Amino acid sequence: MRAKRLSLVLLCAMLAFAAAPAVRQTLAEDAPKADPGLSDVLTDLLHGVEGENTTSGPDKRVPFGREEVQLSFAPLVKQTAPAVVNVYASQTAKVTSPFEGDPFFEEFFGRAQPRAQSSLGSGVLVDPSGVIVTNFHVIKDADEVKVATADGREFTSKVMLKDETLDLAVLKIESDKPFPVIAIGDSDALEVGDLVLAIGNPFGVGQTTTSGIVSALARSHIGVSDSGYFIQTDAAINPGNSGGALINMGGQLVGINTAIYSRSGGSIGIGFAIPANMVRAFADAAKAGLDFFERPYIGAEFEAVTPQIAESLAMEKPTGALVSSVDAAGPAGKAGLKPGDVVLQINGKPVESIEALDYRMATLSIGTKANFAILTKGQQAAMDIALERAPEGAKASEVTLHGRSPFSGAKVAELSPRLAQKLGLRTDLKGVTVIDINRDSPAADFGFQPGDIVREVNGTTIDTAATLAQVAQQDTRWWRFTVERGGQILRQVLRY
Repeated sequence: MRAKRLSLVLLCAMLAFAAAPAVRQTLAEDAPKADPGLSDVLTDLLHGVEGENTTSGPDKRVPFGREEVQLSFAPLVKQTAPAVVNVYASQTAKVTSPFEGDPFFEEFFGRAQPRAQSSLGSGVLVDPSGVIVTNFHVIKDADEVKVATADGREFTSKVMLKDETLDLAVLKIESDKPFPVIAIGDSDALEVGDLVLAIGNPFGVGQTTTSGIVSALARSHIGVSDSGYFIQTDAAINPGNSGGALINMGGQLVGINTAIYSRSGGSIGIGFAIPANMVRAFADAAKAGLDFFERPYIGAEFEAVTPQIAESLAMEKPTGALVSSVDAAGPAGKAGLKPGDVVLQINGKPVESIEALDYRMATLSIGTKANFAILTKGQQAAMDIALERAPEGAKASEVTLHGRSPFSGAKVAELSPRLAQKLGLRTDLKGVTVIDINRDSPAADFGFQPGDIVREVNGTTIDTAATLAQVAQQDTRWWRFTVERGGQILRQVLRY
């Protein structure tokens, strides 16, 4: 009985298998052509065809086929790597000796010899004429800066422009033939998760390429420079990568690699790059022959919006930049901006913090207008503000101080908005400031820095450069002075 049942099942299976081709053909002929089968739907999904419920864009799909799984960054690297160079900066450091000036000990021990110091970094060619963008800290205090290109050539460069607050510098090299370049892209188009490549010369081992993604945008307070608007990436960045290129999948420069967060000195996947839009503005200023990077001036100062300020203004969260002071005669004052207003957007781009405001302003062109979206008296409003060049003010005379005083060797001048901007100071500050210092001078030995504002010396208020020059000539060994540095008041008493 059991054998009969098994034979019956086998017979039915054979008949069904034999009839299957005919059934499939009949169904194929009778089925409507517009109604795809299950296999067609699966094929379309694998190929990335956009359906009604598809959430990914047309350019984002699952790899289909062996060839697509074996994709490589090699063509992109070949296209961009020749424009990334090595930068070698050297300087002669002064070495002091406890026996310096003593003829007896100098006879036996000799004079202290200067010691050469060098630093290594990377740079990016952004113009065929030989314009290179790198980091300021790579060439800081350098006496000579040499550049080695990817094809093995070496050039002596000159510094066209540098800015410590932005940690950017522009170099220039000369050749009879045009140099390969990387086009500067739009860093504002970046999104978290975008693929990027970092190209540079880590640890001096030679040009290296690493890959990663954009981990975050608009990072601030990382302690690299006064600029507070960085791209964060997990592409491996190590010492020597500074000044190298961060490129997108279109082969465009989207950032200049600047710093890493590390406890060991090596990469742990947290690197930072200066956005390309800032790099473009800085390079344009250098090619225009400017002696410093000018930001647009509107005659207003800003401060951060704290949670307490946001609550007092009935804001949902602390965002934007709070207007702290306005020059009534400046562009912002004429447009109607007032202290207590909060800037929320510039030209439709969000301003999340005061660092974001500085970044947005620095990338705008002088001589144009910008649309500011603000919160004023609890209401949102918009206004157009002219972006002007910072006023020079009265032509201030520069005075180099001499004599036997702690200020000897310092060059000072009276502050104007333009000079304050050049020194990285608030444009509303007044007073007499140090603009330059001779390295081998008492002023340098006592630690004075460009940007220091001298407020008082030996009981005399300093309001002009001539007053400071006169006080510095006093015949005294005791000096009491007050200096403002970075918003802090420093008082010093010394015998010299």
